[in-house]
Amino acid sequence: MYAANKIEDENLKARLPEPSGYRLLIAIPEVSEKTEGGVFMPDGLKKAEETASIIGFVVKAGPEAYGDENKFPNGPWCKEGDFVIFRSYSGTRFKVLGKEFRLINDDTVEAVVEDPRGYSRA
Repeated sequence: MYAANKIEDENLKARLPEPSGYRLLIAIPEVSEKTEGGVFMPDGLKKAEETASIIGFVVKAGPEAYGDENKFPNGPWCKEGDFVIFRSYSGTRFKVLGKEFRLINDDTVEAVVEDPRGYSRA
């Protein structure tokens, strides 16, 4: 249900906040208009999927992200440019120029995925 999107709009990039501390700035992929079976999604369902999204694109990492060697002895769990799975409803949600973003804690990342398409909240 998600259309993979990377930040290519220069005006949008310029307006994005710098994450502080151990936070990650996550772009939420846009929910497509249709399900994988080709059925159009009602607006209410699209909104629910956006709110409870579990997949995001790591745009920026704060200066202290993954810096705690005791907590992350094997290094960072993800890097800028990765698609990650994180807990539903986590982080601070906001929009910039109509696109949804979240600021999440570095330890909220559950997994890294190559391609966000095909994943959905259970």
